[in-house]
Amino acid sequence: MGAGGEAWGAGGGAAGDPAQFLAVLGRSWLWILGSAIATLVPGVIVLVWPEETLHILAVLIGLYLLAAGVFRFVGAFAPDDHGERLPGLLLAVLYVLGGVLCLRNPLQTIAALSLIVGAVWLVSGIVTLFRALAAKNLPHRGIVIGAAALAVVAGVVVLALPTESARALTRLLGLWLVLFGLVEVVIAFAWRAAVRRSGATG
Repeated sequence: MGAGGEAWGAGGGAAGDPAQFLAVLGRSWLWILGSAIATLVPGVIVLVWPEETLHILAVLIGLYLLAAGVFRFVGAFAPDDHGERLPGLLLAVLYVLGGVLCLRNPLQTIAALSLIVGAVWLVSGIVTLFRALAAKNLPHRGIVIGAAALAVVAGVVVLALPTESARALTRLLGLWLVLFGLVEVVIAFAWRAAVRRSGATG
């Protein structure tokens, strides 16, 4: 709780500067953990509630994409270099746009829902992979690269493998969401360890 508490405390001190506040918040391991929970919860609901309809699935996925967009928007302010923030902000817009499309017409076809989610994951994975490869000093870079590769694979699978029923799509999306959530949990605690090590050696 120490590292997260320091980040929140610093964020409170930077309340006069919204960008600085978002930067501190985006670097907090608790914020990353919150993103993981926002991904895990809909994934678990999708998997344990097999009788849900396509309408409910679209609403759950839409809410997940909107929440992910908010977390990515704040996370985009974490880099000190303003030029590095643009890809993160574009990803946030992509997630929010995908969420709005899912919620705008929850009775859309299975193919349309698969296209939206698959495209968001694929683009997100490619951009994150590029950023991770370019950032040589990124803590636990290998884990982030692995998460980005997972997103690319998920996007390709959802786009390339047609689902014949809402139940099949439910299982597929629920499985990927749970995997993403677990990977983000690992990243959150790895980030906390890195922050604590840097604090101990600083």
